[in-house]
Amino acid sequence: MIDATLARTAHGDAWQVHGLIRTDRGGAVGELPGVRLMASGLPHPAYNNGDVHDVDAVDRDALERWYAERGAPWGVRVPADATWDMGRLLFRKRLMALDARDLVAADVPSGVQLRAATGSDLAAVTAVDAEAFGGEPATDWMAPLVETEPVDVALASVDGRPVGTGYIVRADGWAGPSGLLGGVAVVPDARRRGIAAALSSWLLARAFEGGVGFVVLNPDTDEAARVYARLGFVELDGFDVYVAE
Repeated sequence: MIDATLARTAHGDAWQVHGLIRTDRGGAVGELPGVRLMASGLPHPAYNNGDVHDVDAVDRDALERWYAERGAPWGVRVPADATWDMGRLLFRKRLMALDARDLVAADVPSGVQLRAATGSDLAAVTAVDAEAFGGEPATDWMAPLVETEPVDVALASVDGRPVGTGYIVRADGWAGPSGLLGGVAVVPDARRRGIAAALSSWLLARAFEGGVGFVVLNPDTDEAARVYARLGFVELDGFDVYVAE
């Protein structure tokens, strides 16, 4: 059974993979009492996170020093409703989980092509991501995802035009073989056609066939949560996210 503690543990495993695949870009991982740490080498707290698993054991000074030594702005994820007195509360991060046995596969819509993205697809992946979420292309964040083995990146196209992307970070840490589904993005004029569900389903099947036992994700909206629930995901208690000040 996947409970909230196991799901949060898998989430921390995947974020440490994010740090490990970026070691040549300033990334790092670490472990201190009560918290696992990662840094990406990027100057934004969203990309440099600690996962707290034992609030009472955390040495706040050591945590602060770890990130200060790397010059990284940072935040932490704390189990929902746990008492935490360091930094500023930003928001509650939702969490869902899916056991490999419970996947309800989604059909690929007519006219949509799905395939694995590679390093040569970086520009297409970042362009879709930027158009879907707004802002500038996150090339520095996305490049290691399409270039490294622990991550599966998908690209959806219609008539040769890239319209959707997403990825699963695969880990085999404290939670065992597990994954984190993220970055699922569909450009505005291609939405409401089932592309996000099909793309997610394709990534999930690929991960499960590769030995992943379960996958977690963080839905941003109620609409996204409903899409994932139709694939078999169950919502669990998530995190409270704090940022250092």
